[in-house]
Amino acid sequence: MSNKALFAQRRDGRVAALQYLFAWSMNEPKNLAEDLRMFFEGKDEPREHYAFGEELIQGVVANAAELDAIIKGLVHNWDFSRIARMDLTILRLAMYEMKFRKDIPPVVSINEAIDLSKQFSNADSKRFINGILDRYKDQLGRDARKAE
Repeated sequence: MSNKALFAQRRDGRVAALQYLFAWSMNEPKNLAEDLRMFFEGKDEPREHYAFGEELIQGVVANAAELDAIIKGLVHNWDFSRIARMDLTILRLAMYEMKFRKDIPPVVSINEAIDLSKQFSNADSKRFINGILDRYKDQLGRDARKAE
């Protein structure tokens, strides 16, 4: 697969992950596996096309409490409960990548999060998301421009 095709497939996966995790944040299913099966059946491409997105979904769901604790520590002068649900979903997704996916440079995760905010949130969100993720990037203790 070419780099361009891989990039497009990963973008599709991130968008699918964002859509699923947004819905999940409002109504956690009793059976995650069955819920994911139904979600991917409704997509335009076969489920395999969204494999990267499904990995992100599984990772965010498994680590949501830890990710939320990190976010709570990074938001200054802002109540966690007031974070827009879409922005929180984007932050969880990007922070999961930055913390657990060492194959993705943190700056890529930040850029993707900002792009998602432009597409799915409001105009002010990109600054808020960028600020939180930039603070987190500085705490990671690794080169933000390199995969490991």
